Amino acid sequence: MTHPEIARLRLLNQRISGEKCPDPAAVVRWMGALQAQDYGQAGWAVGLRTLRPALAAVEQALADGQLVLTWPMRGTMHLVPAEDAAWMVRLLAPRVLRGLTARLRQLELDQATIERSKTVFYEFLCGGRRLTRAGMMQALEQAGISTQGQRGYHLLGHTAQLGHICFGPQLERQQTFVLLDEWVPNARKLDREEALAELARRYFRSHGPATVHDFANWAGLTLADARQGLEAAQPVLVSAKVEEQLYWFSAEEMPVVAPTNAVQLLPGFDEYLLGYKDRRAVLAPEHAAKVVPGGNGVFKPMVVVDGQIVGTWQRAVKKGVVDIVASFFEKALEADAVACARRQYADFLGLPLGGFRVESKS
Repeated sequence: MTHPEIARLRLLNQRISGEKCPDPAAVVRWMGALQAQDYGQAGWAVGLRTLRPALAAVEQALADGQLVLTWPMRGTMHLVPAEDAAWMVRLLAPRVLRGLTARLRQLELDQATIERSKTVFYEFLCGGRRLTRAGMMQALEQAGISTQGQRGYHLLGHTAQLGHICFGPQLERQQTFVLLDEWVPNARKLDREEALAELARRYFRSHGPATVHDFANWAGLTLADARQGLEAAQPVLVSAKVEEQLYWFSAEEMPVVAPTNAVQLLPGFDEYLLGYKDRRAVLAPEHAAKVVPGGNGVFKPMVVVDGQIVGTWQRAVKKGVVDIVASFFEKALEADAVACARRQYADFLGLPLGGFRVESKS
């Protein structure tokens, strides 16, 4: 197996090309979890993997409680299946929380303050109530807990990673918080061994071919835990060696993938890139800084051709029309080559398709 073959298989297994998922909930269930620190980009990450991409469908799945937005892994917001949110947080968040000791000390947030905050949130949210972020901050301030200097944000994230709160339905286009146990009353219960096995099965099925190091990096697990999960999942996986590394993927999906000139417009922070520790199969190292300028952790939306990231793009909505502006690393694509991908994105937003412009090289 070669790097180009790895890239093409990942396109298929991630449902970017080939077979699509029937609805947003099926997408997130298949993927296990989707990066969601940018809400708009996360919606498109789900939409491009569905049969009929529609932003309204993604938002409805969130409003109906089929999907949950929370901090299950690496201290980063993700979309997860609602029924899996509790066990994912329980499995993955404690390691993140253990690494926050110094930061909490800087913010003068001790265990007593965290417990008081948890109680405040419970009192304001119990009984199916919800509050916006501003409302949550106000609740803390009323209880005498300062939210200044990022204290409030860290208390929200910390409480979510303890498994007590999560994001709920939007209120007048603003995100709200709810109690996780009330929002998802029928959550699945898995012990640690079951959770590691389930997470590994989902990851290698949807993200494969991938290595155990990729899995550990994606989930924020120790390498020992990642290997334990992989070992449990191995009966449904196959492997291939590439440059002395073992790559694992689903035994059920081994198509022969021919090169294709099909173009995809992927969102920033998409799993196609962020889902791996080693990204060389899809992005040439010399172009990596063009996707993450300045190494600031902000990933640009990406143009993909035959599995390779060849440029970046951005949208411009003017007078209700969606224009696309692209910047390519090397050879620029013509408007006709990008037409299908542009149309798909405009349809997802429910807006008319506008023009296409190429900027100078990234």
